[in-house]
Amino acid sequence: MSTVADTIRSSLQAADLEFAEHHAGVFEVELPGERKLTTACRLEVGEQALGIHAFVARRPDENHEAVYRWLLERNLKLYAVAFAVDHNGDIHLDGRLPLHAVTPEEIDRVLGAVLTYADESFNTILELGFASSIRKEWQWRIARGESTRNLDAFRGWLERDPAPES
Repeated sequence: MSTVADTIRSSLQAADLEFAEHHAGVFEVELPGERKLTTACRLEVGEQALGIHAFVARRPDENHEAVYRWLLERNLKLYAVAFAVDHNGDIHLDGRLPLHAVTPEEIDRVLGAVLTYADESFNTILELGFASSIRKEWQWRIARGESTRNLDAFRGWLERDPAPES
């Protein structure tokens, strides 16, 4: 395990990523993104494989079937990890890599995949699973003259689709 852990440690340092090793062979790393500002990722060296676990989003407030279907369809195109749902309905990326395959290049490739999939999927997950909450926040900010800058990614459908009548 120490050789694999050493490889991971040196790879994270070389990539200039902030990380913590809370237990031997268990690394917590924050991956900086654009849409999803950070993705928390855990790398866990096991007896046979390196576990890769990343939190993407909490359980959707609505439209669960569409969110989970979209994730399953995305899984057909992913490398090394797949979207998963935990017992609470929260969305994660999860995967395994055989220990013999752990190299600096593969760590970089896997972390890049995790970051890309979490970041590229984030706004779609929010649109599908949290549209009502986003719309309420938008309306609240507009009514009070507050900045809507952090909602700019959703501006197109918020301005196009009026809120349903209550």
